[in-house]
Amino acid sequence: MGIASHSEKGGLVSEINVTPMVDVMLVLLIIFMVIAPLLQPRINVAVPKSRNPDPDMRIDKETSLVVAALDDGRVYLNREQISPELVQERITQALKDKPVEDRIVFIKSGITVQYGTVVSLVSAIRGAGCDRIGLVSEKQRLEREAALSPARSN
Repeated sequence: MGIASHSEKGGLVSEINVTPMVDVMLVLLIIFMVIAPLLQPRINVAVPKSRNPDPDMRIDKETSLVVAALDDGRVYLNREQISPELVQERITQALKDKPVEDRIVFIKSGITVQYGTVVSLVSAIRGAGCDRIGLVSEKQRLEREAALSPARSN
């Protein structure tokens, strides 16, 4: 396994060879780095597309509040399904410990969600004391960009 550095031939080597252990640990680290984001359950909503959405990195934080309205009428606050009547109460509870600059709620609604559902969510969020509301959309790819770049899956 290892090369003896002392004068005896055929003697036992008492040093630990850590190279294989480091190799295994690096492979495990890479595997966990790739797998960890896939293990987090997310609410998939087909959001509307627009030409010039403003990118906001705060939506990806663990502490951000995202209200998702699905096409079938279900409502989620982050990853927890809640009743639409409880949106205002739950957002009030979630916002009470946040600093003023972090009090923003993102609404993620499907393409076919009724307009009245989104309006009632906005009303509930404002009733909870939050005036900073973000509407989530995807960037619409132009036909010219789609032809030049390879198709990607989201």
